[in-house]
Amino acid sequence: MADLDALRSRWTRALEGTRGPGGDPDPVPYADNLLARWQEPHRHYHTLTHLTEVLDRVDALEKHADDPDVVRLAAWFHDAVYLPERSENEERSARLAERALPEAGVPEAKTTEVARLVRLTVTHDPADDDRDGQVLCDADLAILAAAPSAYAAYTAGVREEYHFVPNDAFREGRAEILRRLLDRPHLFRTPHGREHWEATARYNIGGELEFLTA
Repeated sequence: MADLDALRSRWTRALEGTRGPGGDPDPVPYADNLLARWQEPHRHYHTLTHLTEVLDRVDALEKHADDPDVVRLAAWFHDAVYLPERSENEERSARLAERALPEAGVPEAKTTEVARLVRLTVTHDPADDDRDGQVLCDADLAILAAAPSAYAAYTAGVREEYHFVPNDAFREGRAEILRRLLDRPHLFRTPHGREHWEATARYNIGGELEFLTA
């Protein structure tokens, strides 16, 4: 069970890191709106657990980011809109950030950067000089390097979210995604990700792909 009070505190710290403390709207209603979204009943992987894990990984990768609090806000929004049957979730999540963050007192430039980072999670392919993008993408993909039981729970959660897709179609589509990941020169772009997550992630992906295509 996620600690909602701890998450509200993390949201407030990230928000104040981009707008400065005091004199702006109360951050808690914005946190509660996002927390409600992350608890929608159709979510089985993209849940508060995923949000917490991504925030934890951003913390671990903080030294590789130019503006860690902007990355943290992007983590909060990156799957804030999530309907598995829709293809524009990242765009809708970015637009939500563009509406909500100015109301919450975040300056225009930082709001624009949060939205850009959210949109980047469509491809998880940041530029070589995009340090904030690299941190967010690595944090989001770090589940690929999870221990076997956690990786199995992740794949089961994804399958449950796509319960409306027939088995053969799901296996074919998922296998294609995994092949594209394995074809990349690097899954992770930060030095930490490459050192600690790359090999395990490739092993997990290869095992899942073998299972799907057996």
